[in-house]
Amino acid sequence: MTSQKVREQFLNFFKNKEHKIVPSAPLVIKNDPTLMFTNAGMNQFKEFFLGNSQAKEKQVADTQKCLRVSGKHNDLEEVGKDTYHHTMFEMLGNWSFGAYFKKEAIEWAWELLTEVYGIDKDSLYVTVFEGSDDADNLELDKEAFEFWKAILPEERILMGNKKDNFWEMGDQGPCGPCSEIHVDIRSEAEKKQTPGSKLVNKDHPQVVEVWNLVFIQYNRKANGELEDLPEKHIDTGMGFERLCMVLQGVQSTYDTDIFTPLTREIETITGHKVGLTEEVDIAIRVVADHIRAVSFAIADGQLPSNTGAGYVIRRILRRAVRYGFTFLDAKEPFLYRLVKVLIEIMGKAFPELKSQRQLIENVIKEEENSFLSTLEQGLVLLDSIVKSTSGKTIDGDKAFELYDTFGFPIDLTSLILEEKGYELDTAGFEKALQAQKDRSRKASEISKADWTVLHADSEQEFVGYDQLETEVKLVKYRKVESKKDGEQYQLVFNLTPFYAEGGGQVGDKGYLEASNGDITYIIDTKKENNEIVHFSESLPKHLEGTFKASVDEKQRYRTAANHTATHLLHQALRQVLGTHVEQKGSAVHSKYLRFDFSHFSKLTVEELREVENFVNARIEGKLPFEENRNIPVKEALAQGAMALFGEKYGDTVRTVRFGQSIELCGGTHVQNTSDIWHFKITSEGAVAAGIRRIEAITTDAVKDFYFTNNRQLFEIKDLLGKNQDPVKAVASMQDENAQLKKQVEALLKDKAKGLKSELLQRVESHSGVQFLAEKVDLDAAGMKDLVFEMGQDKTDLFVLLGAEKEGKALLTCYISKELVASKELNAGQIVRELGKYIQGGGGGQPFFATAGGKNPAGIDEALEKAKAFIS
Repeated sequence: MTSQKVREQFLNFFKNKEHKIVPSAPLVIKNDPTLMFTNAGMNQFKEFFLGNSQAKEKQVADTQKCLRVSGKHNDLEEVGKDTYHHTMFEMLGNWSFGAYFKKEAIEWAWELLTEVYGIDKDSLYVTVFEGSDDADNLELDKEAFEFWKAILPEERILMGNKKDNFWEMGDQGPCGPCSEIHVDIRSEAEKKQTPGSKLVNKDHPQVVEVWNLVFIQYNRKANGELEDLPEKHIDTGMGFERLCMVLQGVQSTYDTDIFTPLTREIETITGHKVGLTEEVDIAIRVVADHIRAVSFAIADGQLPSNTGAGYVIRRILRRAVRYGFTFLDAKEPFLYRLVKVLIEIMGKAFPELKSQRQLIENVIKEEENSFLSTLEQGLVLLDSIVKSTSGKTIDGDKAFELYDTFGFPIDLTSLILEEKGYELDTAGFEKALQAQKDRSRKASEISKADWTVLHADSEQEFVGYDQLETEVKLVKYRKVESKKDGEQYQLVFNLTPFYAEGGGQVGDKGYLEASNGDITYIIDTKKENNEIVHFSESLPKHLEGTFKASVDEKQRYRTAANHTATHLLHQALRQVLGTHVEQKGSAVHSKYLRFDFSHFSKLTVEELREVENFVNARIEGKLPFEENRNIPVKEALAQGAMALFGEKYGDTVRTVRFGQSIELCGGTHVQNTSDIWHFKITSEGAVAAGIRRIEAITTDAVKDFYFTNNRQLFEIKDLLGKNQDPVKAVASMQDENAQLKKQVEALLKDKAKGLKSELLQRVESHSGVQFLAEKVDLDAAGMKDLVFEMGQDKTDLFVLLGAEKEGKALLTCYISKELVASKELNAGQIVRELGKYIQGGGGGQPFFATAGGKNPAGIDEALEKAKAFIS
């Protein structure tokens, strides 16, 4: 049975059980501060489990894109080493929000697996939560046990501990016991030798969990206690890749038709075949898995970067490059060539791959080139570390610096050292790594108290499109503490005029005014699990009664103007550059706007001017704001509304129109484009391969921009002379300055030549080294030219020059390549050491390096200490 057929049969089965089939949520999560990526099928339904919203559909099913590479669920380092772990995977699931519970979930799971998919009943085992004798003091899940006992023999019903059979969303929130369904795909001979019941939950590659049925019936409070939920829910997750492995009769998920086309392409590109060595097999599995994770993330709008979710994606991609480089001899980019095959496998189920193909390929190729260059630099640095090490053990701190600063993988470091006959101080490396993790964790630690509920069953309503001030009641609140923000409070009201951060737009600020006049300031507004949460540094003195909630009107107006400008900018870019332009991200603040878009070349001055003129023409055209807050999404798209990849839209959406610009958008906007006043682009540049970024300003910021420019122009005219044309005067000064620079350079070269002869006479011989340490009156460029010229006249030369320029200290070190090889001297390491005396630092190559510092008084001591390196 093909994987495509497996997916279709699952969805059709639950459709026939009166479930609504819903699309997968994006892989990258944008409006949940607790998660970077969708790591389970239930993520998009959290608001229903938490009781923050009522589900319109009580029974749904889907196949969900998931990624588990960070936080509690982190499988990254296991991927490739076994035959069933993955970073990105599909989770088939069926859900009940108070509609049905354990009986139906268990019976339907058994029916689907045994009657529809035809899995041998005798190969299946189930687990039931056995209870716990800890603080929760939970009993055996008798209800689930009895339902299972009516279906299969008791010897196939196994007791599971809290770790395996009690599911929790996190430290707080909905949770409950679960029943896992495991399948034994070993040969009959192996089954007779060892019963499958002995191998369940033992990480056996052929006795694997295929489906988890979670019975959500409790809520975990901040103090650790459990309380019953008012409604009971079902949350199931079946690993699509593992299910296909079972149904296709293979022993590894990598042998299913989900992966084999990728595997064949990797073999063709690299010339390495599966089945010859374990290292090659692991590398091919890593590459085949990781290309899926990276491609889907980019398609959903997450580009590789150095922070947050982007860092995780970059790390996955670099792990694939590293395995290809080390074990498949892939010294040139090749991962991007696999995207075509991935689309052939999964493009029908996930059309975003097909529509974003060019972007995915370009981004991956650029990242590959960048990291391969990093690997080459790392090899040089590692070689330098080896040469400067006495003994056969490489210091763990140095290896960590190579890993942390330059991104050089530690396992590659270890492998290379082993080949050279060295060993790595692994304990030292792990200590340095753990220290970094501890620092990072402490910096991001957040402690949340339980919600104190003042008004239960109060539905929240957003009224901020129509009014910036309204009477509200405080529904619930909690205290939140973090290293970054200190002590804050989160407040939820029955209705609110405050816009919550989303769609690139920042959250509103403002204040609450109590009936007695007390003011509580709202410093930010965010959405969490479909609730609008208001942040404050204090709690109102009196919690009951009503408050007047007021949005900062001036900030909202400026932000709305910038948001409307992004829509006009999007339209302008598609008009000027072409319809290939798609929005890839935005940031809308009160002071400026940022807009990322797909385009493959730098915009010319003429194109930027044309884009500006297009937007300003719409501003001058006084286009009115038109919106539809509740239109079916299909109808909106048919009208030409622009939808963004990586965003999840409901059945009905809000459309925003200004003239011919129409987009799906939940943000706030001005009532007429004339309210924007004027639009000015302040910068344009690259973000990643095929992604450009424009930053721009509107309203008061443009006025300030022109006022500042005008004032500076008058100041320049005063300096140049009021009767002069400033452009011609500056051009003339530039020409004159260029001529003076040439004259100065010539004079400095003459000075350096004279100084060279003088310094060569002062060179002393020490321990077979021609040594000189002198203070000179040259800049950094002059010292560099001087030492290289001296090196042409003398071999075995070690020169350290010091200079003071503009109150700063400079050191320049040159070592002949003959000395680098014979004496294992390293200029980069030497200047790093001597840089301490000038209160600075530096680095460079083994034969040439420089350092800078803020203590010129330390130059003489640094020069004096230099001789110690050759003693």
